[in-house]
Amino acid sequence: MGMLAVAAMSVPSIAQQTANTSAASTAMVTFTLDFPESNPAHYSIAVDAAGRARYECMGTIAEDSEEQPYRAEFQASAGNREKIFEWAKRAQYFSGKIDSGNNKLAFTGTKLLSFQDGQRSNTARYNYSNLAAVQQLTELFQRMGGTLDYGRRLSYYHRYQKLALDDELKRMETQARNNELDEIQGVAPVLQEIFEDASVINVVRARAKELIEMGKNATAGR
Repeated sequence: MGMLAVAAMSVPSIAQQTANTSAASTAMVTFTLDFPESNPAHYSIAVDAAGRARYECMGTIAEDSEEQPYRAEFQASAGNREKIFEWAKRAQYFSGKIDSGNNKLAFTGTKLLSFQDGQRSNTARYNYSNLAAVQQLTELFQRMGGTLDYGRRLSYYHRYQKLALDDELKRMETQARNNELDEIQGVAPVLQEIFEDASVINVVRARAKELIEMGKNATAGR
């Protein structure tokens, strides 16, 4: 009788734990930037509670080309995943106004931060925020966006304009060393393709390999 009671009591507990785990796994933070004067003019990065991340953008490569969509999926580092959800929590999951309201500040693009899980669905729009957590999220997501956009350009150059790869990888390497990029492993598949392509000159392949290692080291350090 006692054993049956214990078993019966454990069922709701297990069910509740499963529900909590399911809600946590579906939680997602999304950052979106629309800035017509930049390239890409639009991009978004979504990271869920398990670290699964997705980058989407609309941009051009050549000056006379039309905007094209680009998408990349990757696994965010555990450290950045934890920061993103902690900062979202500190910002009250974007449930209120986060824009500074200062119209004298320069326009740096329309930004959106969204949080969704099994209980909440909040979105806040801003140009600039005085909230430290929102500032930290913005800086991190913009570094991530800059990194993932290298993947877009490198994919194009590798396919259509291999002579442009060296300069592009030089710029990427410089920014990486200056801590201006984040989640380099997100473009590792593109870098790996360049490294393995025997038709690409050795110095370019070496730069690609170095960036792959930098991404691995950065991820391991978080």
